[in-house]
Amino acid sequence: MQDFRKLAVWQKAHEPTLAVYKTTKAFPRDELRGLTSQLRRAAASVPANLAEGRCRNTDRDFRRFVGIAMGSASDVEYHLLLAHDLGYIDEARYQELADGVEEIKRMLSALFDRLSEKS
Repeated sequence: MQDFRKLAVWQKAHEPTLAVYKTTKAFPRDELRGLTSQLRRAAASVPANLAEGRCRNTDRDFRRFVGIAMGSASDVEYHLLLAHDLGYIDEARYQELADGVEEIKRMLSALFDRLSEKS
């Protein structure tokens, strides 16, 4: 079993997850069960799927979880845009978080491709 914490993409994905939790504390209370919850769950899903996939026995299994993490990263990307457009996140914070998600998606894509080559 391999330690997921050693994956560069997991480390990179964990950072914005923490930032999303901090940022969403300022969202309106009536969004607690809506956008706040959706954004937090999607953000946490990226590193969680990498952690689960890393413990699988085959590269093919791990690749499947990397693909799921990519989908979750796209969810985060949209929910951040929605929060920005609703005025819950200012432009600077939005750009910082969105840039981080974009970098994670590039890293996930590269990892997915490397795992595909092995299969």
